[in-house]
Amino acid sequence: MADKNAIPKNREWNPDFVGIGVFIIICLMSKANQNQQDVSDETQQVCKDDGIIVMKNITKRFDHLLVLDNVSLAIEAGKTTVVIGPSGCGKTVLIKHMIALLRPSSGEIYFKGDRIDNLSENQLSKIRTSYGFLFQGGALFDSLNVKENILFPVKQHYKVTNHSGSDDLVKMKLAMVGMDGFQNYYPDKLSGGQKKRVALARAIALNPEVILYDEPTTGLDPIRADIINELILKLKSGLGHTSVVVTHDMKSAYKVGDRIIMLHHGKIIADGTAEHIKNHPHPKVQQFINGEVSEDDLAVLRMSGSDLRSQFLPRDFEE
Repeated sequence: MADKNAIPKNREWNPDFVGIGVFIIICLMSKANQNQQDVSDETQQVCKDDGIIVMKNITKRFDHLLVLDNVSLAIEAGKTTVVIGPSGCGKTVLIKHMIALLRPSSGEIYFKGDRIDNLSENQLSKIRTSYGFLFQGGALFDSLNVKENILFPVKQHYKVTNHSGSDDLVKMKLAMVGMDGFQNYYPDKLSGGQKKRVALARAIALNPEVILYDEPTTGLDPIRADIINELILKLKSGLGHTSVVVTHDMKSAYKVGDRIIMLHHGKIIADGTAEHIKNHPHPKVQQFINGEVSEDDLAVLRMSGSDLRSQFLPRDFEE
């Protein structure tokens, strides 16, 4: 029987492997230390009445993983705030705290001056009617048609007795996103862009004051993505919605954002207008908005694949 700890018999021990491994570990440790040094916190002190949504000293941990690190943020009513940052930096976690879908490990969250993070789910039910949430994938119910999807949040919060009125509501919301006439379609018959627009119609079904967009242009071609951008602008100008948009798409961020915030390692490292972000001196900001790979990342990639002899095959472990 084969010894699981044995070195494959078809491979000779090469001390270079150890050197490569040590080099990679040193690079990763150096990068981690540099990342900590690079994080210059632009978080400002806030009061509960500074915005329609206020997050005060929010820290969020999942077990030992620190995702948000003492973040304070006030969202101005009637404006579009865009949140950017690398994958895994806490953008979606941040906006889920705004609607209390997640609760902070410490800190306080306010909506229109009232604290909400300490409320029960029953108490939050009415407050959440003031929010619309566009999920990253649209999150339409496959078993419901377009009309039923849009009416879902309405039926969750109200008893619907006027069916002709509900038909008018669906028609109006679909018309706002250019999808009137699709009431009886099921999600599997819609394109990606159409699903996003139907999901947006559902998000505004309750006439919310705030719309939270989680990666609204992800998975769409540039033309369909720009349609979503135009809809975000249309809803803001036409209905006066407050919007918070999480995105990796810098073209979208520059187009829709009155204010852009960048998260990095759970902290806000940049906060301002599009011009402020474009000219921001922080190297991590410039690296992200320009889509550039760091030299540390390149060094690790180059060294980790430089010696093909380190790539074992299944047959190397056979007796």
